[in-house]
Amino acid sequence: MKKAFFVNGGVGRVLCAIPGLEWYKENVDPEVVIVAEAWGEIYLASKVLRDNVYPSNHKDLFKNQLKDRDLHSPEPYRLNAYFTQKCNLIQAFDMLINDLKEIPETKSFSLDINKVDQAYGYNLVNQVKQQFQKDKAIVLQPFGSGAKHDGGFIIDSSGRSFEVSDLVRMVEDLSKDFAIILMSNIEIPTEKPMGAAIPQGNLLQWMGVINACDYFLGCDSVGQHYAHALGKPATVVIGSTFPENISYPANKDFTIIDNGIGRREYAPFRISHDFVIERNNEDLMVLDDDTFKKIVSSVRNNLTTNKNPLKQERMK
Repeated sequence: MKKAFFVNGGVGRVLCAIPGLEWYKENVDPEVVIVAEAWGEIYLASKVLRDNVYPSNHKDLFKNQLKDRDLHSPEPYRLNAYFTQKCNLIQAFDMLINDLKEIPETKSFSLDINKVDQAYGYNLVNQVKQQFQKDKAIVLQPFGSGAKHDGGFIIDSSGRSFEVSDLVRMVEDLSKDFAIILMSNIEIPTEKPMGAAIPQGNLLQWMGVINACDYFLGCDSVGQHYAHALGKPATVVIGSTFPENISYPANKDFTIIDNGIGRREYAPFRISHDFVIERNNEDLMVLDDDTFKKIVSSVRNNLTTNKNPLKQERMK
């Protein structure tokens, strides 16, 4: 019987399901049904899948598309190879979607950005470079989806987001040489204005911005997945999660700085909710001076020593 796949979770998780789903459509069932339980707009960036995706509240979805199919909700976090750090999120989804017994090579994927969002990105990046009188622009994503604004604080108990104090230091340091674009919809509590642009774009517009920028710096969140798919060089700082699971150590254009190595414990999200592990991992994105220097040095060195500086490509 043909299958339908239900995909849920955060934006990065949805992105990581796309390569396995694309392979399934191209090799098993060109009429495969994908039910987007979250972030359905992300599939618009997949040329292969966009015609096969339905929101869960689509009229007559069950009657017309689902009742004659086996229904599957692939859950990569419950795959042994994933929670023992033998595979990454793309590989885990691929194994579950395509019934693979062995861990496959990580399938690549690209993002097909529409012309409006490409233009938005290029225009914004050029505007920010002119505003701050800099030749190169960095997109900096400081917070993961677990970050919450609480009065005068931003708190991420999952240990994936930068501390505000460290963010301020990074912006102060890097803005001496580069234009900084903060990728955040959370109001950042600071005593004085930050020397950075803080546009309020949607997810597809941020694809365009990262596509147009010169470099990405961020935490374990959607921006690094965009950067990987778009071939953008990046520095990614990891705390409570494992790079082997959620980032791209094999990407030669990625510098991964693992602030949690040797200190974290795997948090069994979607398996059980362990408050002790969560509490022990909470501070793994607090940066000491040596790690801070590694981060800003990696960005500065990767941008200033590039013999072929990144140039904006013409819109496709």
